[in-house]
Amino acid sequence: MAAGEYVSVHSQADTEQADLKLERNELKTDSAGEHRELTAIYVARGLDPALAKQVSKQLMAHDALGAHARDELGISTSFSARPIQAALASAGSFVAGAVMPLAVTAITPQAGLIPLVSGSSLLFLALLGGLAARAGGAGMAIGALRVTFWGALAMAVTAGVGALFGTAAAVT
Repeated sequence: MAAGEYVSVHSQADTEQADLKLERNELKTDSAGEHRELTAIYVARGLDPALAKQVSKQLMAHDALGAHARDELGISTSFSARPIQAALASAGSFVAGAVMPLAVTAITPQAGLIPLVSGSSLLFLALLGGLAARAGGAGMAIGALRVTFWGALAMAVTAGVGALFGTAAAVT
């Protein structure tokens, strides 16, 4: 999971870098056009055209690439793609999420293993989904429901594929 997250976020970082390279080139070849473009962005956000032109001029004098990256492309140092951080967060989340069902596996008798691990996994998904939603400032109930639904669907598809190929016991 961490590797997939790293690759995905690194692709996003590559796209951001390509966008910045293109923007840097546009600033060198058409500074006046880039100034008009930034002014239009500020006018669209509600500034008076004269003020937007003044803001654009001052920001471009201070850090033209930074102004365009932030206001035209939506790229900032605070929100730029960080592949290693994403991979570590994914790995940590995976470990934290896997510990609870593994603990249930360790204490559950063989006969009740599949239903107890499946049920406890869904319970833990609901708990962690609710906590993640709360941490993000969203409603806990909808976060728990969303994570539990998709987790249950993934479990059902996995069990179905396993049953189809005869490699997994049917959940009873």
